[in-house]
Amino acid sequence: MREIGIAHPRLPLPSPGREDDPARFLAWLAEAIPMVEHLGIRSMRRDDEQLIWELDLTPSLNDKGTGFGGALAAQTTLLGWCWTTLWLRRHSLARDVVVAESRQRFLAPVTGDYRLVCLPESDDGPARLAEQIAGRGRGRIALVQQLWCGDTLCLEARGDYAVLPAG
Repeated sequence: MREIGIAHPRLPLPSPGREDDPARFLAWLAEAIPMVEHLGIRSMRRDDEQLIWELDLTPSLNDKGTGFGGALAAQTTLLGWCWTTLWLRRHSLARDVVVAESRQRFLAPVTGDYRLVCLPESDDGPARLAEQIAGRGRGRIALVQQLWCGDTLCLEARGDYAVLPAG
């Protein structure tokens, strides 16, 4: 069980130039952030600069039998944190990431299992993040998260994620 004020041990970095194993990362994430095991994440995969989760709706149901907005907002925020953390790890950087700002637009009710997709807001976002870290030891990236239920875009979120200095 996690203890308040005690950081969870970091997952060892993958070999240089390698990606994290998605199942291993999700298992670590569930230990590091206890609520993760209750989110209904079935799988995680990368597709170029996109990070994609497939999720079951049941753990996030509201009183109306659709997706609970607070749970969905938390999932979008966490997905952005994961995108940034995995990007850093792919570049052999073990750094702390925090969400600096986030907002959501709810567009349609979530009525079934769904997928969350996270990608940089701009194509040059990852390159700018790399430049910021190299030059200042810290950086920030804007990410977009989209929740799709079938072919329907139900939620679009945006978040700024800060990479803290080493040490």
